[in-house]
Amino acid sequence: MTLKERITEDMKSAMRAGEKERLGTIRLALAAIKQREVDERITLDDGQVLTVLEKMIKQRKEAITQFQSGGRADLVAKESAEVSILEAYLPARLSDAELDALITGAIAATGAASPKDMGKVIAAVKSQAQGRADMGVVSARVKEKLAPR
Repeated sequence: MTLKERITEDMKSAMRAGEKERLGTIRLALAAIKQREVDERITLDDGQVLTVLEKMIKQRKEAITQFQSGGRADLVAKESAEVSILEAYLPARLSDAELDALITGAIAATGAASPKDMGKVIAAVKSQAQGRADMGVVSARVKEKLAPR
């Protein structure tokens, strides 16, 4: 079963169970997936669906920050609930040790020696860590490892 099919099945079960908040979030996710498919005239595979979900999670986390600074606890709670529903579709997160091993392997594989080679390393890591690690964290760690000593 593809990720998109799983999300569709979850939408049906949320509908049957009367879970309005969960249903609304799942419908938003399916709408974003469908929008991208229509815009690009393609059928998204699991990796591309993960990218859409990651983008939605990132948007909600940014909104949470804004709502917190604005003192809107009600909206913070709503966005946080949506993030937790969407994160359920992402694969298990990489541990720090696994991420470091992945970065070290990518540096060795690409022959990176300086911060100029950061793009190559991140591209290599991204293909293996998509949906399993925050790419902002990956970027910071790669930069740290490639920094001149």
